[in-house]
Amino acid sequence: MKAIILAAGEGKRLRPLTDHQPKCMVPLWGKPILVHLFDAMNQIDLSRIVLVTGYKKDILEENFNFENVVFHHNPAYDSTNMVASLFCAESEFDDDLIISYSDIAYHANVLKQITQSPHDLSIVIDRRWRSLWELRMENPLNDAETLKLGEGGTIIELGQKPLSYDDIQGQYIGLIKISKNALSTVSNMYHHLDRNMIFDKQNFANMYMTSFLQLLINSGVPAHAVFIDGGWVEVDSQADLEMYANHPQLLNGIF
Repeated sequence: MKAIILAAGEGKRLRPLTDHQPKCMVPLWGKPILVHLFDAMNQIDLSRIVLVTGYKKDILEENFNFENVVFHHNPAYDSTNMVASLFCAESEFDDDLIISYSDIAYHANVLKQITQSPHDLSIVIDRRWRSLWELRMENPLNDAETLKLGEGGTIIELGQKPLSYDDIQGQYIGLIKISKNALSTVSNMYHHLDRNMIFDKQNFANMYMTSFLQLLINSGVPAHAVFIDGGWVEVDSQADLEMYANHPQLLNGIF
């Protein structure tokens, strides 16, 4: 099993903290966000950790030049999104994959849970998301996205604008597992998409990960939720960092 960390982002909303470093290097509880991810990943059995770099890539190459780490660069990081970054590392699609955003941090138990999922496409979903969002913002409904479940914990919709809290049965945190068996299906889907289409108001290059996951679901690939109840955080603003400074227990799922 490999892990791919999508670490190409600049983090414009975190300026000036990201003027001279990638978003994933912003300090959280005394160490860079990316170090939190490595701490969790070092507790599971991975053959390698793949970093997809972009903005200020030299900083990541200098600080994470470890034996089990390889780098793939997204040269168009400033004009593409997560899915494009993922496929910059397509040569790594030869084993079960953990795919992680790099502006989140989570307890190692969250990672252990998803590695144990037997399904081809597994997506971590936080059932207690609203408690975290209420700490972060006045109106969580303005920021959260839909998550609708079918039978047996399958996901039938995600990533849309909710009309009410009834549309949100959990929140996608930015952590996915795809089995080796399903990777050819994932690649075929990506390469056969119409480059001129608009995907949830984004062009092909800027397609959101949730849009791509929804396309896989719509094509018949079952997506299974791996449920957690807290134990993670997302860093999107300086206000997030200020709030988290007073709530270090959040990584343990305590509000």
